[in-house]
Amino acid sequence: MSPSKVTGRPSYRIASIPADGIGPEVIEAGITVLKKLASTLDAFDLDFTSFDWGSDRYKREGKYLPDDGLETLKKYDAILFGAVGAPDVPDHISLWQLRLAICQPLQQYANVRPTKVFRGTKSPLSNCRKGELDWVIVRENSEGEYAGHGGRSHVGQPWEVSTEVSIFTRHGVERLMRFAYQLAKSRPRKHITVVTKSNAQRNGMVMWDEIASIVAKDFPDVTSDKMLVDAMTTRMVLKPETLDTIVATNLHADILSDLAAALAGSIGIAPTSNLDPTRENPSMFEPIHGSAFDITGKGIANPVATFWTACEMLTWLGQKEAADTLLSIVEDVCESGVMTQDLGGSATTIEVTNAVCNEISRQLGQEKA
Repeated sequence: MSPSKVTGRPSYRIASIPADGIGPEVIEAGITVLKKLASTLDAFDLDFTSFDWGSDRYKREGKYLPDDGLETLKKYDAILFGAVGAPDVPDHISLWQLRLAICQPLQQYANVRPTKVFRGTKSPLSNCRKGELDWVIVRENSEGEYAGHGGRSHVGQPWEVSTEVSIFTRHGVERLMRFAYQLAKSRPRKHITVVTKSNAQRNGMVMWDEIASIVAKDFPDVTSDKMLVDAMTTRMVLKPETLDTIVATNLHADILSDLAAALAGSIGIAPTSNLDPTRENPSMFEPIHGSAFDITGKGIANPVATFWTACEMLTWLGQKEAADTLLSIVEDVCESGVMTQDLGGSATTIEVTNAVCNEISRQLGQEKA
């Protein structure tokens, strides 16, 4: 961040990577809303630069990122990411050559996924009362089951062998646990659930449990409990009110956060932050829903996940008041009934975007007047 030479206001440089599928549609919607918010508040500036790093580029040039891609991204205050994945590119190629190729070297080791039921939307859980499902899942984002270690030999033979090696380091687990406990401490309930599978995974996950117990001693005001990941799925469904902050491994949290989004009403509203808590590198913010090629180009993609993601980005950049205001406005729009099909409405992507922009003008324009 640097002050604008023209206005003197804080000015943030944002790298936009729309990438694949509905990514360009929802990122365009997000940028539209962010620009409207910034111009209406007149308190900070946002400068977006778009990069065509996606599957089309891969099919043309054989790679997603240019050779200087990471150095280019380091010049920005944050990254706004759409989605990666195409039907004609194997998923392990698209994931490892773009999203993970950014997250891992830029040390975005804390993946944060908040979940709640928006005003105007409903959880599929009949036993879930208002306010009971308000969680944040902290996912280890740099190693674990997605460390990329392993290999294949004798490919195509009956005796073919493949290995996928999970990597857990004391350094990686401890920094993630400390981040998660600190986040839990900052929330009203001050409660954290450590997800594990140490009954069956007796090395890395046992160390995970041990480090969690050590870190817990430094946070005496945070109440903690431990759950096996399979039991955790039932607890999320049957007793959502018992959960608040959740910390889990790369794979486990990846799965649990999708379940959480569905329980909150739709995967189309869920945000993700890929954070480098040291702030040595830019952090990356993305909606959770993926490229969704089945609805690409139909104009019905839900932009709410990107709007909430934009709020998380603004908070990280130091504009929490603006972020809270925007999220409240997005909920107001949902509550008014302007929602896409996945939430039970009939609005298009553009209609939801326009409704949010209009509400920004109505609420914040009046304040300025």
